[in-house]
Amino acid sequence: MKTYTTTHNRKGFSAPAKLFHWITVLLLFIQYTIGWVMPDVHKDTQPIGLISWHLSIGSLIVLVVLIRLAWRLTHTVPPEPTTLPPPLQTAARATHWLLYALLVAFPLMGWANASSRGWEVSLFGLIPLPPLSPTGSVLGHEMGDIHQVFAWVLLVAVGLHVSAALFHHFIIKDDTLRRMLPRRR
Repeated sequence: MKTYTTTHNRKGFSAPAKLFHWITVLLLFIQYTIGWVMPDVHKDTQPIGLISWHLSIGSLIVLVVLIRLAWRLTHTVPPEPTTLPPPLQTAARATHWLLYALLVAFPLMGWANASSRGWEVSLFGLIPLPPLSPTGSVLGHEMGDIHQVFAWVLLVAVGLHVSAALFHHFIIKDDTLRRMLPRRR
C-alpha cells in the first residue's frame, strides 16, 4: 500500500496521529477504571449501568483503533531517531504493532463474550452492533476468561510502552517522547 504524508519534514507525529494516540489513552484509562469498579459478571448478570458503559467504551475503542490503524497505514511516521540502534528500532516497531493487535483483539473478546450471553452490544445505545458469537456459545464464554487475562497483558504492554518512552526521554535523551506530545506554541 502506498503511503503519503504532508508532514515528512517534521520530526513529530502529525496532529491526527497524536489525537488518535491520546484519545486511545483516555479511553483505556476510562475503560480500566470502569472495569475495576463495575460489578463482577456472573451467569445472571444483566448489561446495565457500568457494564453497559464498559461495552460501549470497548466498542468505541475498537472504532478509534481501526480509524487509527487506517491513518497509520496511509501516512508515513516520522523516522526513528538516528541514535537508536537497529535492534531497538525493530523492538519499537514490533511493540507498536503488538499494541495495535491487543487493542483490537481485547475488546473483540469482550464483545464475543457479551454476545454469547445474549447481550446486545451497541455504541452508547445509538448504533447496535452485530453479535460476534451465538447466544450460549462455549467459545464466546471462554473469550470472557481470556478477556480478563488480556486485561493484564495489555496493561503490561502499555506499561512497557510508557517505560520505553521515559527511557528515551531521560536516559537516551532523544526526541522520541516529544514526538507524540502536543506542540507548544
